[in-house]
Amino acid sequence: MSKFSNCPIGVFDSGVGGLSVLRALRAELPHEKFVYVADSGHAPYGERDDDYLIERCHTIVRWFREHHQIKALVVACNTATAAAIHVLREAHPELPIIGIEPALKPAVRLSRTKLIGVMATRSTLHSEKFKRLLTSLENQATFVLQPCSGLVPAIEAFDAIKIGAACAEYTGAMGRFGSNPGEIDTLVLGCTHYPFAESSLRLGTGMAVTYVEGGAPVARQTRRLLEAANQLQVGDQGKAAIVRLYSSGDPLALASAAARWLDLKADALSLGA
Repeated sequence: MSKFSNCPIGVFDSGVGGLSVLRALRAELPHEKFVYVADSGHAPYGERDDDYLIERCHTIVRWFREHHQIKALVVACNTATAAAIHVLREAHPELPIIGIEPALKPAVRLSRTKLIGVMATRSTLHSEKFKRLLTSLENQATFVLQPCSGLVPAIEAFDAIKIGAACAEYTGAMGRFGSNPGEIDTLVLGCTHYPFAESSLRLGTGMAVTYVEGGAPVARQTRRLLEAANQLQVGDQGKAAIVRLYSSGDPLALASAAARWLDLKADALSLGA
């Protein structure tokens, strides 16, 4: 086992949405320690340009490495992954860095009608990384792309009225959902915030539509990389696994979200970066 195996895994997102990825990571890697950063003071990332996002991501990664000596980094944000993961890997070649992307490939495998909805931020849908992914699958399915401005801030604020209104607007704009030919039978949740709006989304899509998100594949890839580097924390050595929470916005909002969605009782601290 490597001397770094007891170091934590860093996870960050523009806000509370990356908690959906943290949930998958904790299920896949129950003995690991995690440090989670919600960069809420600089959100929403989906409305920032790439230069801003790249500089912000550099700042966060430097903070992780200086203050927590992380052994791996999970970029739990589709927008940040699309904008910055290539430069983060260049800047930190010795650090395993795992990104997330809209789960189009799993959706193609699951869809029977081959008509797939994709909900994501405008920045993600316009990114070159997403366009390449879409092009690679263009003969395998038809994708209905829906930018969802305003949904992330509503989820961050726990504003049920705005969440419901946004979900109704965007699912309504995408077309018919169902299992018949010409209907969308699979919906890709292309932002880590969106799984926390599933109950509102279901009102527009119905229960038969398959939802696909990226947290579980990210967790499996993180496990594979840690195993390859001999850094996986196993058995009782990780028994007292710790999750530390930090926010550049309101720490109480992050702690509340973690308690609500992960049943995680942990204080959140202000991010000094």
